[in-house]
Amino acid sequence: MWWDMAPAMKPEFEHWHSHEHFPERLGVPGFRRASRWTSAGGGEGVFVMYDVASHAVLSSQAYVHHLNSPTPWSTKMMPHHRNMVRSQCHVLASAGSAVARHALTLRLSPQAGRGDDLLASLRTLCEDLAQRPGLVGAHLLRHQTPDMPETTEQRIRHSADRFADRVLVVLGYAGEVLERLLHTDLSQEALRHAGAADGAVSGLYTLSHSASAEEFASEHLPALA
Repeated sequence: MWWDMAPAMKPEFEHWHSHEHFPERLGVPGFRRASRWTSAGGGEGVFVMYDVASHAVLSSQAYVHHLNSPTPWSTKMMPHHRNMVRSQCHVLASAGSAVARHALTLRLSPQAGRGDDLLASLRTLCEDLAQRPGLVGAHLLRHQTPDMPETTEQRIRHSADRFADRVLVVLGYAGEVLERLLHTDLSQEALRHAGAADGAVSGLYTLSHSASAEEFASEHLPALA
C-alpha cells in the first residue's frame, strides 16, 4: 500500500500505526509480518507491506471483520490516508530478504501481449538484484482484487482505492544503490525493452517500523474494540 500523510498528522499516525494498527493486523490468522517505510526524501509518502500466508487471507472472515469494524482511533486516522494505492498481491518471484533499511518500489504494467516477457525478465532480475552489494532482496508481485464488497475502512477514507497491476519491491542497506537502479536496470528504457508499458511509478523509502506476528502474541495484544 502507498499513500500520503500530511506532516501535521504524521506523529499521531505513526503512534497509531505502530501501537494499535500493526498489533491488530498481526492478530489476524495468516498475517506474518508488517513493515512501514516513509519517503526517503522527507516527503509525505508512506509505503506499507504485509506478508501473509496466502492470498486467501485477504478475504478471510477474521480480516474482513476488522475491515468492517474499525476502532475509534482507526476511524479518526483513516480519512487522512490520501491518494491510497492498495494492491492485494500474489508473489510471482521472490529472492532474499523482505525487510531492509531502504526500499525501492516500482508500480508497472506489461505492454499488450508482453506479459510473459516482462515476467521472465523481472524474475531473472530479482535473483540478480538480491545478491548485489548494497541490496538484500527483490520481490515481484501481481495484484488480484479479492472477491468481497467494499469495506467500512474503504468508505471512511472518502475516496476509491486505486491499485498497482504489477509491483517490484527491491530492498537494501545502501540507498544510493537503489537510486542508481532507476537510471540503469530499472530505467524507463530498460523496462520498455523488458516488456513494461510506459508510465511506471517509482518511489524510494526508508524503514520506520517492522514487526512479526510473534512479537504481538495474543496474550500481549491490547484490547481492541
